[in-house]
Amino acid sequence: MTTRRQNERKFGRWQQLDGGGRLYWLDIPGRMQWRARYLKEVDADEQTVKFWQEIYDARGMLVEIHEKFPIDRGHQRTQR
Repeated sequence: MTTRRQNERKFGRWQQLDGGGRLYWLDIPGRMQWRARYLKEVDADEQTVKFWQEIYDARGMLVEIHEKFPIDRGHQRTQR
Protein backbone atom coordinates (compact mmCIF):
# COMPACT_ATOMS: atom_id res chain seq x y z
CA MET A 1 0.00 0.00 0.00
CA THR A 2 1.31 3.41 -0.94
CA THR A 3 1.17 6.10 1.72
CA ARG A 4 0.11 9.70 1.30
CA ARG A 5 3.70 10.84 1.87
CA GLN A 6 4.98 8.48 -0.86
CA ASN A 7 2.37 9.73 -3.34
CA GLU A 8 3.16 13.36 -2.51
CA ARG A 9 6.87 12.72 -3.06
CA LYS A 10 6.41 10.74 -6.27
CA PHE A 11 3.84 12.94 -8.02
CA GLY A 12 4.59 16.37 -6.54
CA ARG A 13 1.17 17.89 -7.33
CA TRP A 14 -2.31 17.05 -6.10
CA GLN A 15 -5.75 18.36 -5.35
CA GLN A 16 -8.23 17.34 -2.69
CA LEU A 17 -11.38 15.59 -3.90
CA ASP A 18 -14.78 15.39 -2.28
CA GLY A 19 -14.94 12.60 0.26
CA GLY A 20 -11.31 12.96 1.37
CA GLY A 21 -9.64 11.44 -1.69
CA ARG A 22 -6.96 13.04 -3.81
CA LEU A 23 -5.98 13.38 -7.45
CA TYR A 24 -2.20 13.29 -7.97
CA TRP A 25 -0.42 14.14 -11.23
CA LEU A 26 3.08 14.24 -12.68
CA ASP A 27 4.09 15.83 -16.00
CA ILE A 28 6.92 14.28 -18.03
CA PRO A 29 8.31 16.19 -21.04
CA GLY A 30 8.66 14.10 -24.17
CA ARG A 31 10.23 14.38 -27.56
CA MET A 32 9.21 17.13 -29.95
CA GLN A 33 7.61 19.20 -27.16
CA TRP A 34 4.94 16.60 -26.39
CA ARG A 35 4.09 15.88 -22.76
CA ALA A 36 2.83 12.88 -20.81
CA ARG A 37 0.78 13.42 -17.66
CA TYR A 38 0.38 10.56 -15.20
CA LEU A 39 -2.70 10.81 -12.97
CA LYS A 40 -3.63 8.78 -9.92
CA GLU A 41 -6.94 9.04 -8.08
CA VAL A 42 -7.05 7.68 -4.54
CA ASP A 43 -9.76 7.42 -1.90
CA ALA A 44 -9.57 8.79 1.68
CA ASP A 45 -7.56 5.70 2.74
CA GLU A 46 -5.04 6.37 -0.07
CA GLN A 47 -6.17 3.25 -1.96
CA THR A 48 -5.84 3.64 -5.74
CA VAL A 49 -9.20 4.10 -7.46
CA LYS A 50 -7.92 4.93 -10.95
CA PHE A 51 -4.56 5.39 -12.69
CA TRP A 52 -4.13 6.72 -16.23
CA GLN A 53 -1.82 8.55 -18.62
CA GLU A 54 -2.68 11.50 -20.84
CA ILE A 55 -0.59 12.53 -23.86
CA TYR A 56 -0.55 16.19 -24.98
CA ASP A 57 0.87 17.47 -28.27
CA ALA A 58 3.16 20.51 -28.72
CA ARG A 59 0.10 22.83 -28.70
CA GLY A 60 -1.08 21.44 -25.36
CA MET A 61 -4.01 19.55 -26.91
CA LEU A 62 -4.96 16.19 -25.39
CA VAL A 63 -4.41 13.54 -28.06
CA GLU A 64 -4.41 10.21 -26.21
CA ILE A 65 -5.56 8.65 -22.94
CA HIS A 66 -4.29 5.34 -21.60
CA GLU A 67 -6.29 4.08 -18.64
CA LYS A 68 -4.10 1.58 -16.78
CA PHE A 69 -6.04 0.79 -13.58
CA PRO A 70 -8.45 -0.70 -12.60
CA ILE A 71 -8.60 -2.12 -16.16
CA ASP A 72 -5.89 -1.58 -18.76
CA ARG A 73 -7.85 -0.25 -21.73
CA GLY A 74 -4.84 0.54 -23.91
CA HIS A 75 -4.25 3.81 -25.75
CA GLN A 76 -7.38 5.62 -26.92
CA ARG A 77 -7.09 8.56 -29.29
CA THR A 78 -9.24 11.59 -28.54
CA GLN A 79 -11.41 13.43 -31.01
CA ARG A 80 -9.82 16.52 -32.53
